[in-house]
Amino acid sequence: MLTNFLLNHGFTMFASGWTQFGGACGLAFIIMLCFGNSFTKLMHKWQGAGQPISENVPLEHRKKVGTPTMGGILILLSVFVSAVLFMPTENIIGWIALSALIMFGLIGFMDDYKKIKSQSVKSSNGLSPALRLGLEAIAVFVLAYFINKTMPSYVPNLSIVLGPSIVLPLDIWNVGFVFGIPITCGFLYYIFAYFVICGSANATNITDGLDGMLSKLYLPVLIVLVVALYGATRVGFMDTVMFLPSANGLYAVLGAVFGAVVGFLWFNTKPATIFMGDVGSLALGGFMGTVAMLLKSEIIMCIAAGMMVIILLSSFFQTMYFKITRKITGTGKRIFLRAPLHHHFEELGWTETKIVDRFMIFAIMFSGMALMLLKFA
Repeated sequence: MLTNFLLNHGFTMFASGWTQFGGACGLAFIIMLCFGNSFTKLMHKWQGAGQPISENVPLEHRKKVGTPTMGGILILLSVFVSAVLFMPTENIIGWIALSALIMFGLIGFMDDYKKIKSQSVKSSNGLSPALRLGLEAIAVFVLAYFINKTMPSYVPNLSIVLGPSIVLPLDIWNVGFVFGIPITCGFLYYIFAYFVICGSANATNITDGLDGMLSKLYLPVLIVLVVALYGATRVGFMDTVMFLPSANGLYAVLGAVFGAVVGFLWFNTKPATIFMGDVGSLALGGFMGTVAMLLKSEIIMCIAAGMMVIILLSSFFQTMYFKITRKITGTGKRIFLRAPLHHHFEELGWTETKIVDRFMIFAIMFSGMALMLLKFA
């Protein structure tokens, strides 16, 4: 919008992706700083008792009761305004990424709203797992359909790309016929998309458990995605990234998300004055997975987000191990003192700040590995 206006009036510097990135990043950060305090007061007034603190957390954690949540609403607003102003609005790829942010944000909003209204301390007081996963599946199907449509002609329909030289064209693999109609493996593309996008959303959601932690673990992953974007829009810069020239519509959107997350950290660092809530964590995760698919860099993203993946798996394995041992022995056993992983270290006596900072160190290391693979794999 603003970029198009300025380009039409001779400001050619706004044709640069980095100008769009910097402009959107700066504006989103300013919006967060200017409106953060007033938004926090508004949420506190509206929510009253704030976010109910789950009974399935360490005792130290329950002191956070009364802290307002849904800070992710301001993140989404600042990202949308900043991105739309600075991105080339005719580029559909930028709109797909924003759509992912909004759709998963809406699912998170419904989850947060139910928690606030119920004020129950049970960990399952939001949307039921079946309903939430079902809504996420619908969002993923829509996103995957349009992502597939944006791919250039040299990327086969409904294909999984594992680097420029490894392309799995699922749509041409015939698995049989139903009433004379050929059935291909194309449906596997949507299953793959579900694991990437929905997995990313739930990884960020479960990572958002300590003050400032999701922001500090998310920012290194964003940097990797920005580097992957640069490689995807430059011929010969990275041999490990497929050339996708239309992906330049993502510069402003990634910049806006980067600025908004840094701005939110200003208010969410310990002691947090507001929580991001599912409206923010699910939105950021769905966005992360969608951008990875738009750039055909899903594996790179998974490596960069390795710390979040570990946190997600810690909760999954804890639950599965408990259920299996309870079925076999009648008494459920646990791998960790408490899951997810950050609560385990809280039970060991680590301070919240130490856990967040040490997890951030690992997040930086995982992102460094991803950057090396981008350039040298």
